[in-house]
Parts: sequence; C-alpha cells; structure tokens
Amino acid sequence: MSRTATPHPRAIAVAAALLLTVGAAGAAVASGDGGAHPSTRTKTQTQAKQREAAALTGSAKMYRKTSEDVTFTFDAHLAAEDIKDPSKATGTFHFVHLDRPGGEGGWAKGRIDCLMTGGKVATATGIITESNFKKMKGKRVGFTVDDRGRNDRVGYSWAAYGATQGQPDTLALCASSAPYEKVRKGTGDFDVVPWKVPYPEPQEAGNTGNTGN
Repeated sequence: MSRTATPHPRAIAVAAALLLTVGAAGAAVASGDGGAHPSTRTKTQTQAKQREAAALTGSAKMYRKTSEDVTFTFDAHLAAEDIKDPSKATGTFHFVHLDRPGGEGGWAKGRIDCLMTGGKVATATGIITESNFKKMKGKRVGFTVDDRGRNDRVGYSWAAYGATQGQPDTLALCASSAPYEKVRKGTGDFDVVPWKVPYPEPQEAGNTGNTGN
C-alpha cells in the first residue's frame, strides 16, 4: 500500500500538494482488526476487548469525489490497569494519501501515546516514527473517530493547519479535531471500546476523614 523507497521529486511535489491542502488533507492507516464488522468478531476478540479500558481499532478509506485514495488504520489500546491514565495507551497508527489507487502520494506510521474514548467516539494521538517525508518524523498527530457502524466519521489534528508538516510540535496529548470526514462505504470499519470513567466513590457516612479536632 505504502512505498518505503525514497520518493521521486515529482512524487514529493504531488504528495506535498495533497498533504498540505486542507480540503484534501491526509488520511490514516494503522494496524488493527482489519475493520471487521462487529458481527464477524470472534468470542475471544470480544472478551479481550472487555478486559481493556479503551480501544480504537480498524481501517477504512475516506470518502472522496476525486480519485484520491485516503486511508486511516488504527490499533490503539488502553489496558484495564491503566484506566486512570490515558497517556499509557499503546498501539500503532498508519495513514496514506495517494492521488489515485496505487499512485503517488505520502504516508506515515507511528506509535500511539494517548487514547480517550467516550461512548463510541475516540480521540488519540501518536508520534510519527516513519514517513516518506522526513519533516514529519517525530511529530505528534491527533485523530478522532466516531464509530457509527457503517457510517463512521474521522477527524485529524492537522486539518486546522493545512498539513501534517505545519502542525505545532507542542500538540497536546489526545488532542485532535472534530470527526468531519466520512468513511467511504464498503471500504472498512472502525470499532471503539468505550472508556468507563473512574469516578471517585462517595465516602460512607461517618467516614469523612474529619477527626473532630
């Protein structure tokens, strides 16, 4: 899907134009459950998800009226023991933006460093570790996914800046944009495991911590 060889200058120009333009910005692919529909997931997979605090998995292409091929994939997880610290999330992401299927463009992949979910909406960030654009390496990028079954939506932090390269180095953990992008029907699916907020438990009557002194 993505090319690891040093891109031709023309390819760089095309990819830069794609990634630097807000209207045609980015895409994302990361390793996940392959976008499997909930009905196709195994019992083991379901049980595994129940044991973790939050998750964002799956892969899909973004809707475009042009020939552009934009794909996001995620495999992000927050372990049950880390329920109070979303910055301990682990996993990967990978995004690709080509001018056409199999054509020229840009790609990047990296490691997840924060994940928060509320209901079926997930927000995650990660550090780019590999890309065909050297300036993107080391950047933190953010993603938002609204899990709507076969009508998922996706957002990404660089939409506000017009490019991943122009994104600030100080992007906060779990920061992203509204999920304004539509997933192209039939190209994949995302799955969000809701985070159950660890609200403080009320103290029992007579156990307020007040010694009366």
